[in-house]
Amino acid sequence: MAANRNLKQVRIENSSPAAPLGMVGGGGGGGNLKGLRGLETEKGGDEEQEVGFTIDIKSFLKPGEKSYTQRCRLFVGNLPTDITEEDFKRLFERYGEPSEVFINRDRGFGFIRLESRTLAEIAKAELDGTILKSRPLRIRFATHGAALTVKNLSPVVSNELLEQAFSQFGPVERAVVVVDDRGRATGKGFVEFAAKPPARKALERCSDGAFLLTTTPRPVVVEPMEQFDDEDGLPEKLMQKTQQYHKEREQPPRFAQPGTFEFEYASRWKALDEMEKQQREQVDRNIREAKEKLEAEMEAARHEHQLMLMRQDLMRRQEELRRLEELRNQELQKRKQIQLRHEEEHRRREEEMLRQREQEELRRQQEGGFKPNFMDN
Repeated sequence: MAANRNLKQVRIENSSPAAPLGMVGGGGGGGNLKGLRGLETEKGGDEEQEVGFTIDIKSFLKPGEKSYTQRCRLFVGNLPTDITEEDFKRLFERYGEPSEVFINRDRGFGFIRLESRTLAEIAKAELDGTILKSRPLRIRFATHGAALTVKNLSPVVSNELLEQAFSQFGPVERAVVVVDDRGRATGKGFVEFAAKPPARKALERCSDGAFLLTTTPRPVVVEPMEQFDDEDGLPEKLMQKTQQYHKEREQPPRFAQPGTFEFEYASRWKALDEMEKQQREQVDRNIREAKEKLEAEMEAARHEHQLMLMRQDLMRRQEELRRLEELRNQELQKRKQIQLRHEEEHRRREEEMLRQREQEELRRQQEGGFKPNFMDN
C-alpha cells in the first residue's frame, strides 16, 4: 500500500486483548501520530532488531475530549458485497473496540465508530486504499449530521458557554468558537450534538425565537453546518473520466498569451470576479455599518429604558410616600379624635363630680339648717 511507506511498527494496548497495530503513521495522519514516534532500530552485528513500545489507547484522548463521538465515525466505501460484519470488525480490531458498526452490502459501504478522533485518523491513514478482495477501500470521515453553525456570537462567548447554552436541547459532543490567526473571536462557531433530534430542536427553537447568550439582546443565528472535505479533496483516481473530462484535459496548465482569444475571455472572467469581490465588500460594509448603527440604537434604547425604569421607580416611591403620608394623617386624625373623646369624657366626669359635690354640699346645708330648729323645740 502506497500510504504505508516509511511507517514503523508499534503496539497499542487496550483493556481487552488486541492484536498489534500494524503500520501506522505517515500519510495524512502524521500530524496526530507524534505519540507513536520513538521507535528505533538497534544494530547488533549484521542483524537489525526493532525496539518498539506499548501504548494505551486512552492516551489518544485529548484532555476533555469525549469518546465515541460523531467525529470518530468513519465511512468505508467500495466494500466487497460478500463481506461479513465479523470481517469488517476484524479490519479495525487493532484500533480499539468500536461502538457502532453498519454495513450496506448491496451498495458496498459501511460505517464504524472508534473511541477517539486520533484512532480514527490512524485507521484512515493506514487503511485508505487497502486492497480487499481486489477492491481498494475508500475511507473518509463520515458526515456529521447533527452539527449546527452558530453566527452573531458576542466576543465574550467561549467554548464552554456555547456548550452550556446549547446543552438544554440535548447532549453536546463539541462546541467551538471560531477564532482568527490572532485568537480573536470571529463571531461564528459550531455545535456538534450527539444525535439529530436535539440538533433539529435547537434549529427550530432558535429560528422561531430569539436565543440570547449574554446580557446584550444579541440573538444567535443558527443554521445547518455545511459539510466540506478539506483533508483529502478530490484525488485524480476518483475523477470520472467523462467526455468533458478528456476534452478539458487536452490542454495542459498554462498562462494565456496577450491578444489571444483565451486572454480576452480570461480577462473578462477576472473582471467579473473583481466585480463580485467589490460588491461583496460593499455588502459587508453595509452590513457592518448597519450592525454598528443597531448597536448604537440598542445602547441608546438601553439608557432610555433604564431612565424609564428609574422614572417608574421614582413615581412608585412618590406614590408610596403619598400613601404613607395619608396613613400618617389618618393615624394622627384618629389619635386626635381619641384624645378629644378622652378630654370630653374627662370633662364630663369632672362636671359629674362637681355636680355631685354641689348636691352633697346642698344636702349638708339642708341638714345643717334643720338641726337648730330641732334644738329649739
